[in-house]
Amino acid sequence: MQTYLVGGAVRDRLLGLAGSDRDWVVVGSTPEAMTAQGYLAVGRDFPVFLHPVTREEYALARTERKSAPGYRGFVVHAAPDVTLEQDLSRRDLTVNAMALPAASVPADAAAPLDTAALVDPFGGRRDLDARVLRHVTEAFREDPVRILRLARFAARFTDFAVAPETLALMREMVQAGEVDALVPERVWQELARGLMEQRPSRMFEVLRECGALQRLLPEVDRLWGVPQPATHHPEVDTGAHLMLVLDMAAQLQAPLPVRFACLMHDLGKGTTAPDVLPRHIGHEQRSVKLLQRICERWRVPVELRELAEVVAREHGNIHRSAQLNPAAVLRLLERCDAIRKPERFAQALLACECDARGRQGFEARPYPVRARLLTALDAALAVSTEPVAQAAKGRGAQGPAIGAAIHAARADAVTQALAGAANDNAGPSV
Repeated sequence: MQTYLVGGAVRDRLLGLAGSDRDWVVVGSTPEAMTAQGYLAVGRDFPVFLHPVTREEYALARTERKSAPGYRGFVVHAAPDVTLEQDLSRRDLTVNAMALPAASVPADAAAPLDTAALVDPFGGRRDLDARVLRHVTEAFREDPVRILRLARFAARFTDFAVAPETLALMREMVQAGEVDALVPERVWQELARGLMEQRPSRMFEVLRECGALQRLLPEVDRLWGVPQPATHHPEVDTGAHLMLVLDMAAQLQAPLPVRFACLMHDLGKGTTAPDVLPRHIGHEQRSVKLLQRICERWRVPVELRELAEVVAREHGNIHRSAQLNPAAVLRLLERCDAIRKPERFAQALLACECDARGRQGFEARPYPVRARLLTALDAALAVSTEPVAQAAKGRGAQGPAIGAAIHAARADAVTQALAGAANDNAGPSV
């Protein structure tokens, strides 16, 4: 029995990166031998085991044969006679198809690797040095999830290019309908991970270049070529603007719900009728309807969908809120359900800041709208509603009248808070 460190752990160590999970391949063993040594079987589709002490994953060397469309249509063969090279040949990219004997892996995660012991039958180290993402063998075409994975790696390793022959292969897979067989859970898993990478725009650029974006997210794909309003730098179309917004979200280290809301907020502009361009009148409500369809199609978690709906519907009003009086600001807070869900509203404001700063020349500009609305929300939240309600009841108020009294108290609090903030910002008189 021989054990090797494989995949991303080897790749990242060679790149000087830390933190990757370690995966191991075992050559020359059987499931019975693994369990006899205390390993816990956890693989459903192929033999994978957890180490009895480290709990790291150990998989038996295996080969795969395509048996049906999609990513589940595989027949797996795992046996003691499967070689390491055969196992590596079924992997997606050459940079992920390298291995190190367990005896050559230093215990210290920061220690340099013994590259002389590197097992690299497909030129992964060469492509790593050249910053190229290249498929290992024609087996790449058998698993459409690999298109999404490669796009996600492009978003993570921002200076890596996709090999032309790999891009051509991906286009062939899309044209053959392979991505149409993907199940929602896997699509969403890869999209969510890609959104959280260093430069998420690259994931969508790669998917668009191979044609997969049009099949998976046609609502996003058709934003390219749609002009922006004059106030949004019309030389950058809506698709290009969206990519700038996503990268700004990454720069501001926004969480996944915010990044997803950024992706969804302008979908309605892709269906704008020519007679209302370039103002995109009514695109907000169209965006809400389109994102709801996407969320159903790919089973996006409810909390992400709800934030995206708020941002899509209200981002224009939030951008213009500096022009609103305190009463209108409170109505905006209530429409966003900010008083019941202040944390979600704070995320909505961050998404709007990403949108405002996701324009050429605007990247470093402040977004005072965010601080002003948070000030207003804090004031509204500070109102103790129970005494207000009791006082209203004492005056004979019931039902909606009590709600109106609470609204009035919050309006007064917001008015005072915004006036105080304006005075603070004005500074001392000269």
